[in-house]
Amino acid sequence: MPLSCPANESGAVMKILISNDDGIVANGIRALTEALSQEHDVYVIAPDRERSAAGHSLTLHTPLRVEELEPKFGAKRNWVTTGTPGDCVKIGLSAILSEDEKPDLVLSGINHGPNLGADILYSGTVSCALEGAMLGYPAIATSLAGLHSELEDFKFAAEFMCKFLPKIKEINFPQKSILNINFPSLGADDIAGVAITKLGTRMFTSNYEKRVDPRGKVYYWLAGELIEYDENDGTDINALRMNKISITPITFEMTHKSIMADLEKAFCKDGKCDWF
Repeated sequence: MPLSCPANESGAVMKILISNDDGIVANGIRALTEALSQEHDVYVIAPDRERSAAGHSLTLHTPLRVEELEPKFGAKRNWVTTGTPGDCVKIGLSAILSEDEKPDLVLSGINHGPNLGADILYSGTVSCALEGAMLGYPAIATSLAGLHSELEDFKFAAEFMCKFLPKIKEINFPQKSILNINFPSLGADDIAGVAITKLGTRMFTSNYEKRVDPRGKVYYWLAGELIEYDENDGTDINALRMNKISITPITFEMTHKSIMADLEKAFCKDGKCDWF
């Protein structure tokens, strides 16, 4: 059954570029496209296969191939690439979309699994949105907690985004920033609300399982396990534990400004840092 998108009361039609890291055939991107295309002009550019944990990598040493597909699930146009999630957004905004198709918003997801805490440093989903922000577009990353992957599992998150998008016009969307939204893997009746959050602490052990292939060559599988931390109120991780939707503003301005004065004091004197 097609997903529904509540009527857009503002009547404003947005142009939206959607990408992901789970690949063009993933149900998360299908759900988002199917819902939003009922009220908006949606363009999809996504990898030809799963590229989870690709981070913000780009294709530099091999050709980047792009193929336009028959539009599906309500999208105006669909493309598939051999590249990374970052490639998809970068080439889409820089070379594929015409001036008339340039989006009002870049959306990533809906990811199959959460992107919380330090996950964002590895996440192709978050990197899609960050690439959009780096190129000057408002951008949002969306993820569904849990490992469910059926189309119906993404229904609430997709329909929530229909209601959420008109509200972003009420804020002065921050430069150099994105919104990272994580949904509990629950039905609408079980969602406890929305929380504006900061990043929590989410790390994995770095365990590598050593194996030997039939030809005697050694190879490894990363098999880390989640390290549980006690999270205080206000984090994205705690919000999901409380069955709330987490909305976290993230910036790619990585300068740690609060320690600059200490570094000046340690390494410079009278404004000069020529001690070496």
